[in-house]
Amino acid sequence: FDIPVTDRCDSYGRYRLYMEEMRQSVRILRQLIGMYAKTEPQLMAHAPQYISAPKEEIMTQNYALMQHFVLVTQGMRPPKGTVYAPTESPKGELGFWIRSEGEPYAYRLKARAPSFFHTGILQDILPGTYIPDVVTIIGSTNIVFGEVDR
Repeated sequence: FDIPVTDRCDSYGRYRLYMEEMRQSVRILRQLIGMYAKTEPQLMAHAPQYISAPKEEIMTQNYALMQHFVLVTQGMRPPKGTVYAPTESPKGELGFWIRSEGEPYAYRLKARAPSFFHTGILQDILPGTYIPDVVTIIGSTNIVFGEVDR
């Protein structure tokens, strides 16, 4: 696959870049389809303190039913400590910082949404533009204000 780049810094340039990124993503997926061996359909993690058993086991095995009941009514108890779990989302890094005291609920939770950090670029690209162009510029920078307003 090719890495899409552009030297245009306007909304149309960003649009063309996004279109090329999608084409390259399809090329990557087509290459990956044949690379992975088929997995078993029943592949599932076995961690009853965090994950419910398959529905068939819950309906037929008493212990699985009890574990499911405890997990649903009391919640899982993560170990005491802090963790930051980042993941790559289509708009950038999406991360969650969680602090646990060993209870079934988080003591603190902070979300790092990519759009919140993307708004920082607006102070550099908006000066000197016309008001009607602001909508197009914001749309082409992939900012979702539902993520920003927290």
